[in-house]
Amino acid sequence: MTRLNGKSALITGSARGIGRGFAEAYLREGARVAIADIDLAAAEATAAELGEGAYAVQLDVSRQDSIDATIASVVAQTGKLDILINNAALFDAAETVDITRDSYDRLYAVNVAGTLFTMQAAAKQMIAQGHGGKIINMASQAGRRGESLVLVYCSTKAAVISMTQSAGLNLIKHGINVNAIAPGVVDGEHWKHVDAMFAKLEGKAPGQKKAEVAAGVPAGRFAVPEDLTGMAVFLASSDSDYIVSQTYNVDGGQWMS
Repeated sequence: MTRLNGKSALITGSARGIGRGFAEAYLREGARVAIADIDLAAAEATAAELGEGAYAVQLDVSRQDSIDATIASVVAQTGKLDILINNAALFDAAETVDITRDSYDRLYAVNVAGTLFTMQAAAKQMIAQGHGGKIINMASQAGRRGESLVLVYCSTKAAVISMTQSAGLNLIKHGINVNAIAPGVVDGEHWKHVDAMFAKLEGKAPGQKKAEVAAGVPAGRFAVPEDLTGMAVFLASSDSDYIVSQTYNVDGGQWMS
């Protein structure tokens, strides 16, 4: 299948994990893909492994100059930008009384401001091109409800859902569809970090939190990146042309809306 044949895509935070999974799927569907990551060496290694159609770009979504340079680099490489996935994000956990301004500032700089201003820069380029585009923001089940130890992260993902709604309503007049994906728990390197945090905060043995969370998923297991790629391809393709401002749960049944 080549539903994205000839399309130019930018995926932030795509050197590993979910972002890499999206890149692999988009390449299979015929797109050229910018592997954008703050870790340029990791992005270059991933692009080399993924092969023809993939290329690396260094991107720090907390810096406007880096965002602008990345958009310019994508256009220089492919002549256009058709698809953006805002995937780059940070996670932290703490008791409410222990949240620091540094943690708050870091998460909001990447998860909220990074999503907003990368989306804005991509939209400006798409408007200038005059043939629309697709923007996909990565929300989370954490944006649907609060979690006891995850106040800041949950609030950033709730903001992503809200920004997706507003931007979608505003940009559809330019033929730009803005939608989002809200994953549940996705296995991989990220969850090793999360499990270690909860082990410390809740006094659990390593691996215990992960096992408890997996047991609570109605589908009976953690997701893997490949569980999300079908939705990512759908939202980037012409099949989603009449879908605006929606956030889709891809979470094994953890949240219904």
